[in-house]
Amino acid sequence: MRLTAKQITWLKVVLHLAAFLPFVWLFYAANQGFLSADPAKDIQHFTGRMALKLLLSTLLITPLARYGKQPLLIRTRRLLGLWCFAWATLHLTSYAMLELGISNLALLGQELVTRPYLTLGIISWLVLLSLAATSTQSLQRKLGSRWQKLHNFVYLVAILAPIHYLWSVKVISPQPLLYALGAFILLALRYKKFRMWLR
Repeated sequence: MRLTAKQITWLKVVLHLAAFLPFVWLFYAANQGFLSADPAKDIQHFTGRMALKLLLSTLLITPLARYGKQPLLIRTRRLLGLWCFAWATLHLTSYAMLELGISNLALLGQELVTRPYLTLGIISWLVLLSLAATSTQSLQRKLGSRWQKLHNFVYLVAILAPIHYLWSVKVISPQPLLYALGAFILLALRYKKFRMWLR
């Protein structure tokens, strides 16, 4: 049975809550002292993982819509992408404020250039920024075929962001490897598209 437009509307409400409520929990946990002895790192990792989860969720929508024969699911892709950008921005902001100090923008620029894993992170964020800025239907119509070419760069983020996460942790643990595996599977499902590009 295919999902109806009304069911998609309710699904959007659920997805908005799923993307927003973790922020409420993080704010509460930070204020109640539920984080570890290094709360700055906890916040950075939490926001980064949320951005990755939403990135993978965004990439999951198209295969679900295609193989599950639920074309209306595509309507949820934009909101997930925007929430991904929001959490990625929180991730970058938490690093700038809690790790370096918001006033030290020169140091932030230096860190982003000299630390390779941070360079991958800022490239990913800049791509997400361009995708979020051009996500409206009016810009989609205005850009025409260039819009799809631009938004195909989400696949670059799906490669760089998990590497950024793997590179940033000092000790390899299963969690970043699982995110990398998830990204690999979601990209592998699009092998026909990539093969067509290579031709």
